[in-house]
Amino acid sequence: MSATLTLDALTKVFDGARSPALDGVALGVDAGECLAILGPSGSGKSTVLRAIAGLDAPTSGRILVDGTDVAGVAPERRGMAMVFQRPLLFPHLSVLDNVAFAATVAGQPRREARADARQFLELVQLEGFGDRPITALSGGQEQRVALARALAARPRVLLLDEPFSALDPELRGDMHTLLGQIRQQLSPTIVMVTHDRDEAAVVADRVALLSAGHLLQHDTVERLYTRPASLEVSRLMGGRIELVGEVRDGTHHSAIGAVPAPEGETWADGRGMLVVRHEAVHVSTLPAEAPPGMVGVDAVVADRRPRGPRAEITLACGDALLEAEVPASRPLVVGQRASAHIPRSACSVVALDDRQGIRRPA
Repeated sequence: MSATLTLDALTKVFDGARSPALDGVALGVDAGECLAILGPSGSGKSTVLRAIAGLDAPTSGRILVDGTDVAGVAPERRGMAMVFQRPLLFPHLSVLDNVAFAATVAGQPRREARADARQFLELVQLEGFGDRPITALSGGQEQRVALARALAARPRVLLLDEPFSALDPELRGDMHTLLGQIRQQLSPTIVMVTHDRDEAAVVADRVALLSAGHLLQHDTVERLYTRPASLEVSRLMGGRIELVGEVRDGTHHSAIGAVPAPEGETWADGRGMLVVRHEAVHVSTLPAEAPPGMVGVDAVVADRRPRGPRAEITLACGDALLEAEVPASRPLVVGQRASAHIPRSACSVVALDDRQGIRRPA
């Protein structure tokens, strides 16, 4: 119930469009891997998924499943199943018959199809729900039925198009846990579209970050956060700290001073932006030397914004601003002197050229 998936220079141009919806997207998904396709609205996420499913024909490029190009293969013969944002269940069928639908249409005897469907209802923790009408289910239960129906088709690739985005946070968390359990039991190959960075971080092994039809970076979640390939990647992943400067002899020089490259890494000399995750910045109210492996910066608290159990802090470090998070109980007030300690391992430099602006978009 898994297969490798390869996108080779996948391009899609819609009639009348000024620019491609997808422009040469190339990536691979290993068998049993979960890939999250992440990006803002209009980035091409759903276009990729629909092309994989066979619902939209690409303008050029190839889609390979276990090395075989599926161009021209009908959607129902590609060995794929798709779960949409809305469950799209059949209201005139019971829960059990919804799950058994694919097998019944394929010609499997109804008794066998229903027996098989019960296994998948148990898998999504809906044992005993088979005889219920769809109208008696909650939104979360409906998505579980949709997921069971897709899995009952035993797809080589399971496609998920923002299936949990309409659920409240608690139910979304439950569905993420359920998806992890399904992966442990069946090890399906999954491609999931989402606009939520946190969701991608929870469910996926690797993430493909798209913007305006271009693949910006295909990597692990950790590397997307800590080793962005570009300033755009850093911003799309929620990066808040950008320090323009110059790399000389492997050390970045900016308004906060000299920051050497992390051990085992090298930074190319030239103009570059130092990017750091705000979660990595340690704030101290007591003067202290930076611990080994950290860069210390004197600062003043310029702003404090409560965020429930946490507080967001802006630190003025001369001409530079740093962002950090602290527990809400920390007694830090605007105007207070502080020290910021930044782990070298959390620092990364992205190259800048004369065509790249350094102002954040409004």
